Order: sequence, then structure tokens, then C-alpha cells
Amino acid sequence: MKKIIIPVLCMLFLQQAQAQMEYSEKFLNAMKRNLSSIDSSFSNPPSLLSLSNGFERIALAEKNQWLPYYYASFCQVNFCFAQKDKSDTDPIADKAEQLANLADSLSPFNSEISCLRSMIASVRLMVNPMQRYMQYGAESEKQLKLAMAQDSTNPRPYYLKGQSLRYTPEQFGGGCKPAMPLLQTAMEKYDRFKPASELHPAWGRKQAEATLAECLK
Repeated sequence: MKKIIIPVLCMLFLQQAQAQMEYSEKFLNAMKRNLSSIDSSFSNPPSLLSLSNGFERIALAEKNQWLPYYYASFCQVNFCFAQKDKSDTDPIADKAEQLANLADSLSPFNSEISCLRSMIASVRLMVNPMQRYMQYGAESEKQLKLAMAQDSTNPRPYYLKGQSLRYTPEQFGGGCKPAMPLLQTAMEKYDRFKPASELHPAWGRKQAEATLAECLK
């Protein structure tokens, strides 16, 4: 038994070491610098677009890394969410989708990218909910189901689905009652979730906690 376990442990150690070696010091520093600015950028939404451009520059320099394209898209789509007037957000959603596709080309079947695509579909839906629900509501739901299947440990698809239900009118099947089980599942998964590295997505816990707290009042 020991003869089997030792080689397996050595292989896992080598895989982790190789993953760390994939990141050059320059890449790590640039990504950390940009990541440290994301939270503060939400209080000044236009800075999310500048930050997206910064991530895209990193992606162009490090052509085999999916994470900078992911975060560039993430910043674009969150800028859209922050806009009160959604009528002009389609071109930004187009850019977010282009960046998400580039991330997907480097890391296919990725739960985090499927979450991102669900968010992009939600942004498109918000431009005109009555006319776009059938297309983009279905697409958002499809991507969340895909994200759950791709990585059952990822809390973000459960948070995103729970949040969406929380703010869907009750007459359309939304509200706190259907949202709470998903938000509670998300919190349980956040408790156990460990990002693959310090650069990998780890967002959503505070928002899920706050949304659940609203429903528990």
C-alpha cells in the first residue's frame, strides 16, 4: 500500500509545483496588483473598464494564461451591472463575451468561465427583460447548470442562481423562498472551497452572505 501512496503523493506535489512554475514573477506581480484594485473599483465603476484594459494587456503579454482574459471580462460585465441605464451596455457585453471566449480557448470546460457567461447573458437580459427573457434568461440558466456540472465544489454558480431568484418577482417564481436553499448551499461550499492558486477566482462570499441575511430578516 505504501508503495502505491508514495508515488501518488510525489505526482501531486510535482503537479502543484509545475502549476506554480507556470507563473513568472512578472506575471504574478502584475496580476496581484490588478486584483488588489478590483474591490475598490466597484465604488467607481468607470475604473472597472480601465482595470479590464490592464488585465487584457497582461493577457496579450502572457498568451497561454486564461486568468487575465477572465478578469478582463469580469470587469467589463460588472461595469454593465453597475449602470442604472442598461440601454447602452450591449457593446460592453460584446467585449466581455469576446474576452470570455479567449479565456475559454485556453481553459475549456471551466466552471468559472461558465459563471462568467451566465453573468454576460444576465446583462443582456437586463437591457429589455420583457423582450429578451426567453433567449438570455434561458442562456444564463444553461450556463449555471453547466458550471455546476463542471465543478460541483464551486460555490459561485449557486450564489449567482440564488441571487437571480432573490431579485426575480414572486409572480415569476422568484423571491427569498426559492433563493434561500441555493444561497445556503453556496455558503456551505464557500466554507470548503479552496482556489487553485492566489490568482484564481474567489469572489462572491460576502455578496452571498449579505443576500442570505436579507432573506433571513
